[in-house]
Amino acid sequence: MEQLCLEDRKTLIVKGASRVVSSTSTQAVVEVSDSNLVISGTNIEVTKLDLENKEVVFGGKINSLKYTQKTEKQGLLKRLFK
Repeated sequence: MEQLCLEDRKTLIVKGASRVVSSTSTQAVVEVSDSNLVISGTNIEVTKLDLENKEVVFGGKINSLKYTQKTEKQGLLKRLFK
């Protein structure tokens, strides 16, 4: 179970994160439970990463938060022989 805390659209605390999938200055993707949390904005950066306690803190200007389904990576043969 995850918990999100957004403070003044400048700081986002994500509790329950299992890993950070990707992070750029405009978008970050965090794996939580059975889905991914996509964080969009400007000047986004990871300011605290504590995966032992399943907590990630982001700084920057947060414009949107969106949940998406995890995509399973398929091997080359599975993609060729659909």
